[in-house]
Amino acid sequence: MNPAIDELGAEEIWKEPVDRVVARLVTTSAGLDATEVQSRLKTFGPNDAAIVKRSPLWLQFLSRFRNPLVIILLVASGLSAATGDVASFLIVVTIVTISMTIDFIQEVRAQNAVEALRRSVAVQATVRRSGASVSIPVDQLVPGDIVELIAGDLVPADSRLLESRDLFVNQALLTGEPYPAEKQASDAPLGAENPAGASNAVFAGTSVISGTATIVVCRTGGKSALGHLATSLAEKPPATDFAVGIRRFGLLIMRLTVLMVLFVLVVNISFHRPVLESLMFALALAVGLTPELLPMIVTVTLARSALELSKRKVIVKRLTAIHDLGAMNVLCTDKTGTLTEATIKLIRAIDGRGVESAAVYANAYINSQFETGMKSPLDQAILSAHPFDMAEWKKIDEVPFDFERRRVSVLVEHGAERRLIVKGAPEDLLRLSAQYEDADGKVLPLDAETRHSFEATLDGLGAQGFRALGIASRVVDASQQTAAIGDESNLVFSGFAVFLDPPKTSAGATIQAMTAAGISVKVLTGDNELVSRHVFAEIGVPVTGVLTGDALANLSEEALIGQLPRINLFCRVNPQQKLRILLALKRLGNVVGFMGDGINDAPSLHAADVGISVDGAADVARAAADLILLEHDLSVVRDAVTCGRGTVQNVSKYVLMGSSSNFGNMFSMAGAALILPFLPMLPIQILLNNLLYDISEIAIPFDQVDQEAIAGPVKWDVRFIERFMLVFGPISSVFDFLTFYALLHLFGAGEALFQTGWFIESITTQVLVVFAIRTRRPLFLSRPHLFLAAMALGVVAIAIALPILPVGRWLGFVAPPPLFFVFLTGATLAYLAIVEIAKRIFYRALLVANVKS
Repeated sequence: MNPAIDELGAEEIWKEPVDRVVARLVTTSAGLDATEVQSRLKTFGPNDAAIVKRSPLWLQFLSRFRNPLVIILLVASGLSAATGDVASFLIVVTIVTISMTIDFIQEVRAQNAVEALRRSVAVQATVRRSGASVSIPVDQLVPGDIVELIAGDLVPADSRLLESRDLFVNQALLTGEPYPAEKQASDAPLGAENPAGASNAVFAGTSVISGTATIVVCRTGGKSALGHLATSLAEKPPATDFAVGIRRFGLLIMRLTVLMVLFVLVVNISFHRPVLESLMFALALAVGLTPELLPMIVTVTLARSALELSKRKVIVKRLTAIHDLGAMNVLCTDKTGTLTEATIKLIRAIDGRGVESAAVYANAYINSQFETGMKSPLDQAILSAHPFDMAEWKKIDEVPFDFERRRVSVLVEHGAERRLIVKGAPEDLLRLSAQYEDADGKVLPLDAETRHSFEATLDGLGAQGFRALGIASRVVDASQQTAAIGDESNLVFSGFAVFLDPPKTSAGATIQAMTAAGISVKVLTGDNELVSRHVFAEIGVPVTGVLTGDALANLSEEALIGQLPRINLFCRVNPQQKLRILLALKRLGNVVGFMGDGINDAPSLHAADVGISVDGAADVARAAADLILLEHDLSVVRDAVTCGRGTVQNVSKYVLMGSSSNFGNMFSMAGAALILPFLPMLPIQILLNNLLYDISEIAIPFDQVDQEAIAGPVKWDVRFIERFMLVFGPISSVFDFLTFYALLHLFGAGEALFQTGWFIESITTQVLVVFAIRTRRPLFLSRPHLFLAAMALGVVAIAIALPILPVGRWLGFVAPPPLFFVFLTGATLAYLAIVEIAKRIFYRALLVANVKS
């Protein structure tokens, strides 16, 4: 490694004149070679300010044993081994290790699968390596890399400008300044380290609004300005309702478990039972009641859903977004690509009266060709319509497009004449024009009557579903070197560039299906009302209400919130207004999704509960999104919503099972501790019970979901879970007490038979009840996944077989009498029947309560 590279941590290098920076970084215009890149990656690490270094797998596995309850249990069983009970110690260690291994393998596999999906849509950078331009993930960049930037790109690292052309950068993330900052390459020293004052440098986390640039990477990862900001803030994003609910459930069970363990321990000691045995029993009980499988079930369920979504052309970047997707009840989206085919074609170039005009096409082509911002589909349609000779045209300057002005201007030279050519929203260009050019090239005054005539032409185009851009120009002084917004006045109006984007035939049925599924689709478009209404009519979707950007600007927040429920079409809205609409919808209590792909859509994608973008979107939009669609179609979103709802339902199944069975087991253990002169189960039997139960639950992420359960938005409801636990937990305990009575009085059970009988009954009822709890239907009318059925029945078979097999003696079991299995069959069927009746009553009462509220 060159000594200069080792000094990159010193701020002085990046402050120097740019030629010295390049020399100190030991790089050239051809870029670095592969060997040097790997060396620098080892030195500086990945270019990710927020990266969390994952521990080696063996450390991750050992971290599973940091649970204090597990540590104390192993220590206590070690003490038991020291007193001669080596067999129990070995069994405890084996059971705990198997349980931890299953948890670890499932979670690591899920995390690896999701990480692979994330990397498939990672933001890329165009970098020069060994003389060739290649596209690589931004986290693979190193100091000294030469990177090429265009409009729409995220700046991947703190860098100095080597070349730039009409470069404007959005630095709001670092400076809070909403307006783009102009950047220019120069050989001068940096001058200022802060983004606001450094005109010859660009910073990680900012984005290119317009123009092009070539940069040399100086500071990456945590050493960048964004990295320092991330380190200083060091705050996690706000937890979602789903994460909060999972945490609340876990804490609730933990508190109840601690109380129950202390109670059982005190009772056993007060009854003068062996202290070490009582301690191991209490600790085994704590391990058994703790929902240690919950994080794995959640991760595996979400990861499996992410893999399923990838098959449906949706890549998940944030796992918990799957829950938010299932809860989403409002989707805000643009018109292009969702309601239309996004195959935009230039149909005509006409003057204000609708006559074909070569001058209109020429001006539109010149403007689009010289524009350095991210070219829109309209620009691409103009440039691909037919060739235009640009040999005698030269670009002098540009005023980039922005959503406030809704236009872009280029200052060009043709021979001895310099002309400002403007392309943008037709209404605005008509307002800014004082003259017009007819089809014969004559320039005439634009009086009120002519202006109304041109507006009528525009309205007629919109009513037929055509989109239009206004084209205007004016001659400027031959010595003028720069263009400014103030030059966009007293224009000569040329006419309209007319486009057709055919309506998508499937869009109407998709929107109706989403409405039926409880999702309100609201279209936020930059097009005018007439064009948008025509598209709605073509796809068969009624317009329930319209709000334009101009009208929105005059509304207070309260007035906007009052109108939102009835409006499904917002026209001529800019990105700031889209964000305002989205935030107002969230204030109404909606779970809002936002679908966007533009440079200025990032704030709305961040603010939405579910940010959705497409694979071909601008880098800044893809980076801000939670989900990336590989196909720009609403039907893909609909399928993703269905998958998200099923995921939440499957996580809920585990939580409902865990809460009811654990709550019931607490009552049963408390009762057993009071009435029995011995332990109701040996510590190793409790751990084995827990292991078998955990194995049966592994299949829950694969289970099928009833269609009516995902017919509407599915939100995480902790109050519902608590009510469910309070109703079904005691039912479980009643059958445990019934088993206690039968074992003691019908079968005359001693200690070993009682422990064996309750072990079998407990695991049988605890596992088989999943068939009732997994559905709101009668259990025989809802088919579970074959994997779930096989795991549940297999675990029950193992529990019944263990006491009969020779290994059962090692575990403290004895073979129950044949009549016990007759009792077990009857008790299990009765338990499931009672649960079914209670379930029907519970859900009916819940429905009545919801209707009243």
